[in-house]
Amino acid sequence: MRHYERVDNPLEQLSTAELRARRSLKWRAYDRDVLPAWVAEMDVPLAPAIAAALTAAVARGDTGYAHMGRLAEAFCGFAQRRHGGWLPDPGRMRLVPDVNTAIGAVLPLVTGPGNSVVINTPAYPPFARTITAVGRRVVASPLRRDGNTGRYSLDLDRLAHDLGRRDVSAYLMCHPHNPTGLVATRAELVAIADLAEAHDVQVLVDEIHAPLSYPGVPFTPFASLPHAAADAAVTFVSPSKAWHLPGLKAALAVAPGDDGWATLRAMPSGHGAGLLGVIAGEAAYTDADDWLDALLAGLDSNRRLLATLLTERLPGAGYHPPDATYLAWLDLRALGLGDDPAGALLARGRVALAAGPSFGPEGLGFARLNFATSAARLAEAVTRMAAAVD
Repeated sequence: MRHYERVDNPLEQLSTAELRARRSLKWRAYDRDVLPAWVAEMDVPLAPAIAAALTAAVARGDTGYAHMGRLAEAFCGFAQRRHGGWLPDPGRMRLVPDVNTAIGAVLPLVTGPGNSVVINTPAYPPFARTITAVGRRVVASPLRRDGNTGRYSLDLDRLAHDLGRRDVSAYLMCHPHNPTGLVATRAELVAIADLAEAHDVQVLVDEIHAPLSYPGVPFTPFASLPHAAADAAVTFVSPSKAWHLPGLKAALAVAPGDDGWATLRAMPSGHGAGLLGVIAGEAAYTDADDWLDALLAGLDSNRRLLATLLTERLPGAGYHPPDATYLAWLDLRALGLGDDPAGALLARGRVALAAGPSFGPEGLGFARLNFATSAARLAEAVTRMAAAVD
């Protein structure tokens, strides 16, 4: 039986001065008077188990080229505990530096020149860049948005149309979805698998935010479905988002079936992943469930706090709390800030959000806010936004 200890909210453990001493992109991209809430970094210390593993590695000078080690087995254990008993085969995984790099390596193996790839928009900006960089075309399949609540859902009718195009050979699914935080139901995933099988479309699934699904929101890994399309899918996972490890560069490409594994075996090998990332990932998946639970409790509180703050200080902003992730997709079209409200908020309020238009045409008038920070800094971000509008 695993032992879980009470852990204080990691989001409340670092001061702004401590964070400004960091050399990461989030805290160095803008001037010191700007409050950053844009890129997917969290304002947390490392989980103690991860910090101990990295400290021991540095002490022994263990900084050579990456070996996969026990990362695949560690992920399998985590998936079994946290994702409904799913137990993928660790022997059918490849070590990769990060999810987006792996997607770029797999796409040419499962699509041909002139083929198109479907993505759900608004979409994580690197998806479109990666698809075009490997010589494929992007087909945008917009999510459905409820005009009253702001909640997003899959538009299965539109997706059926888009997957049925003759030029489409792959569907790149972001699940949980970035930037909306949508988590699909099991029934919706089965419907997607049916469509993929019917149209002979390869499914690639980015599940990097899966550990950040909130209580009461069941997450079903696509590859866990008893379905031919799921068996042929390739899934990409990493501990980088949930445990604040993006700079250490270690992720996994996972193939449950023979076809997917044949694809992964054909991937070019190299030294892109980092050994410290592997070591940190093993500790995250094996010994940091208690820290993750404390983080999720803090994030759950923040996603609700953000709704209250916006209602009180910026009532014209539209927001629906996400099912997963620490990303808030804000509808700011009513505030008179133009197509790129993040630019106006930066100039007038000195708060940095991710620009909505970078997520596609559906992002015009929107911005993405990262709420993985302390409650006080989150309140300050909304205060600066309100001052910019005033």
